Amino acid sequence: MTIRNLDDLLAEGVSGRRVLVRADLNVPLDKQTGAITDDGRIRAVLPTLTALTGAGAKVVVFSHLGRPKGAPDPQFSLRPVAARLGELLGAQVRFAEDTVGESARSTVDALADGEVALLENLRFNKGETSKDEAERGAFADQLAALGEAYVDDAFGAVHRKHASVFDVPARLPHVAGRLVLREVEVLAKLTGEPERPYVVVLGGSKVSDKLAVIEALLPKVDRLLIGGGMCFTFLKAQGHEVGTSLLEEEMVETCRNLLERAGGKILLPVDVVAADAFAPDAAHDTVRADAIPSHRLGLDIGPETVAGFAAALADAKTIFWNGPMGVFEMAAFANGTQGVAEAITKADAFSVVGGGDSAAAVRALGLDESSFGHISTGGGASLEYLEGKTLPGIAALED
Repeated sequence: MTIRNLDDLLAEGVSGRRVLVRADLNVPLDKQTGAITDDGRIRAVLPTLTALTGAGAKVVVFSHLGRPKGAPDPQFSLRPVAARLGELLGAQVRFAEDTVGESARSTVDALADGEVALLENLRFNKGETSKDEAERGAFADQLAALGEAYVDDAFGAVHRKHASVFDVPARLPHVAGRLVLREVEVLAKLTGEPERPYVVVLGGSKVSDKLAVIEALLPKVDRLLIGGGMCFTFLKAQGHEVGTSLLEEEMVETCRNLLERAGGKILLPVDVVAADAFAPDAAHDTVRADAIPSHRLGLDIGPETVAGFAAALADAKTIFWNGPMGVFEMAAFANGTQGVAEAITKADAFSVVGGGDSAAAVRALGLDESSFGHISTGGGASLEYLEGKTLPGIAALED
């Protein structure tokens, strides 16, 4: 199976043609002001869009934002994204008030060569995420009617069997965009024969969310460093008191089995920052990981753990990181994530940041993005790829 890419489409000529681009513009918005707080995903699609506009295509971009319930919801409108996309492109982006209705059709019809339109949130339509193939297919028909070719540049959505990701490419000539191609190439390095030592850093809140990727990676990695909320279930599996920390009781036995099978590959925190409450101003101090007070909860890994994790990363040649080490959004509990991230940048390694909260942390903590080998735009998609799953959006691009 092969996947055609954007260069193949450009070689055929796109001047004057309507090209649909599925982008992942699911950016975080400030709950009070509605302002975009991180435009990383918008920037990520720019190389594909500028290549198409430069070649004279009429570019029709569509995306989802948030989790609306299949009907219009103003808080999830892509209108602010259209404004920011226009600023980054240095050209007006026409905005359609709907996805496949009259506004979309008239907006697309009005496009001149080299212009860009953005359609309203795909998830305002039930057909986008429907499990019913006929309903999803009917929506895909309407989307496909707006274009003459299809480019998937939404890596963050390729693990979803949604109309815009899975069904539209079956109806049009289809290729992978610059971003999707790069993501697949990078992750293929991690699943093939990565240069060793190969060290994986996993954080985030739940073991259950990462269990499949831990199972898949454990035989392949040299070291697996575990922080974030998920570490407390592992600490409980070692028989330690975890206080009121995040705990998945039903996963304790699973973690115990993983630790037994790991043969020392899994490194857990030796100290944590424990607080009285989940609040930015909560009283807190550093305690041993096996001595968390019963009334306190761990919100970050401690400095000794950061040093130990840094030592484990120092000689790595390949690194994959997914999930923060603590509640990095609160300054008092950001040191663990900051310290581990800095250790990753110092290693003479090919490093991949696995999207989601990890990518957000890189930007929020002011780290130099160029000091990482690759920052993925798709947390869930990158994990499922590493698990060895078939990603519907990638399968739909194969010929």
